[in-house]
Amino acid sequence: MAGKKAAGEKRFRFDPAGPVTGLFFLLLAGLFLADGLTDGDVLPVAAMVPVVLIGLGLVGTVRVLTRSRRRNLR
Repeated sequence: MAGKKAAGEKRFRFDPAGPVTGLFFLLLAGLFLADGLTDGDVLPVAAMVPVVLIGLGLVGTVRVLTRSRRRNLR
C-alpha cells in the first residue's frame, strides 16, 4: 500500500532546528561582512548586540522545542 511504512522502518521527520540555525548564522555572517566592506556602519553596535542576542534566543528556543525530533534520527 502506498504511503504506509513497513513495520520497523523509521519514519523521516523534518527537524527545522538545523536550517533555522544555519540561516541565522549566514545572516549574521553577511551582516558582519557588509559592515567590514563598507566605510560606515551597516548597523550600529547598539542595535547589533540586541539583534544577535535575540537571534540566539530564537535559535535556542527552536532547538529546544524540536529536541524530540532529533532523538531518533541517529
